[in-house]
Amino acid sequence: MAAKLILLDQDGVLADFEQGVRQRWQLTYQQPLPLPERRHFYLREDMAPQYHQQLTQIYSSKGFFASLPPMNQGIQAARRLLEAGHDVRICTSPIDDYHYCVSEKFDWVARYLGDEWLNRIILAKDKTWIRGDILIDDKPMISGSLKPQWQHWICDQPYNRNATNIHRVNWQKPESWSELLQ
Repeated sequence: MAAKLILLDQDGVLADFEQGVRQRWQLTYQQPLPLPERRHFYLREDMAPQYHQQLTQIYSSKGFFASLPPMNQGIQAARRLLEAGHDVRICTSPIDDYHYCVSEKFDWVARYLGDEWLNRIILAKDKTWIRGDILIDDKPMISGSLKPQWQHWICDQPYNRNATNIHRVNWQKPESWSELLQ
């Protein structure tokens, strides 16, 4: 396989957004996150409306994005893809209340992947504008103002398992992405 330009989403692919919310919620409210089984990409769609404001406060708070734990095997997978000769970029979207989000995404990359990866970050609210061969993202449907030039591969999560006819990646199952290492 020829070298590819591989775009990796950050939250839900490299950084464990949901676990970060659960940890911050427990720390802030001294109780577990009131979240039933995940069925939707957006966390708030799985939570009762009376918790939406608290949820927004959690992920727009200072330190939230910088403190996200890494996804199991996600960091290792990013490094292995780079070692296999691919041009690997982190293609991430900031939240609307981006005051802390943007700089903390950079802090997170420096912490877990190293300063040499900072030049590999692409911030974009509309990922369809970004060129690449493959975008690995946990969002089951990515739309924007352009027709994407990349092929969407989905990073397996409980809330995207209904997506069909799409290549599914699970970092803990190397056979699901082994063709990228050949």
